[in-house]
Amino acid sequence: MDEQPHPVPEPAGALDRRAELSEFLRTRRARLKPEDVGLPDFGRHRRVPGLRREELAQLAGVSVAYYTRLEQGNGQNVSAEVLDAIARALRLTDAEHAHLTHLAKPKQHKKKPAARSQHVRGSLRQLLDTMDSVPAYIGGRYSDILAWNRMAAAVFGDWGELVPQERNWARLVFLNPAYRELFVAWEEKASDVVALLRMQAGYYPDDPRLSALVGELSVKSAEFRRLWAMHDVKEKSHDVKHLHHPLVGDLLLNYESFPVTDGSHQCLSIYHAEPGSPTAEALRLLASWGADATRTGQSATSS
Repeated sequence: MDEQPHPVPEPAGALDRRAELSEFLRTRRARLKPEDVGLPDFGRHRRVPGLRREELAQLAGVSVAYYTRLEQGNGQNVSAEVLDAIARALRLTDAEHAHLTHLAKPKQHKKKPAARSQHVRGSLRQLLDTMDSVPAYIGGRYSDILAWNRMAAAVFGDWGELVPQERNWARLVFLNPAYRELFVAWEEKASDVVALLRMQAGYYPDDPRLSALVGELSVKSAEFRRLWAMHDVKEKSHDVKHLHHPLVGDLLLNYESFPVTDGSHQCLSIYHAEPGSPTAEALRLLASWGADATRTGQSATSS
């Protein structure tokens, strides 16, 4: 299924890259304790959680003044070697390290994503249709859902019933109560969605549509505001998702995501069950029910 192009909303203010850099470093430093990095604590009272700036600077091998300027958002002249040292000192993951680099040293040649609709190639839509026994969809920037197959509609609800702007994982997870019931580990799903948006915000802080989405969710959802303030970033290319489907009950689905390497910033996401498992039988039932399962499932998840 490939629906109408996403409308482009009115421009919003850009995210403040310096503030993003400052808060990211501060929150990463706050999560570490001296004993985590082999430093003595001496039992002294700490006014704030985590490492002090001077302790982090010592670990990274830079002056306190230098690190302080960086944590205040001034990363213009920082070298890649210093960023690597700070990333090691903060015990950053690969995704966090990349996010730090994007914030501190944005590539000048990098362009903002085009404001046009996100087009899905015809061959990708055909590929989705051939996957008639597993849920699969194409995701785009901003956590948009761009195209999907019949099984994805049967499992997640028929996104074709939504206006294009609402076909978005962030809006569904935080603003649609049905998805709080669908995802058994809702907090984990919500955290994953926010962490992906954080990465995109680091890569494209001047994107007005991304800024508009973050602003909307910040106003409408206290849970989103809380998770956004944590500044967590991560990439999850595979996982196991536990769903509670309104028709067939509990589903344990293996999840795999594959980037579409054509510069479109899209990815193919596929969910499948262990052969012979109750979930595999449930998917078989949903597939056999066809359009009836899609309509009934959509009605149940919209109630």
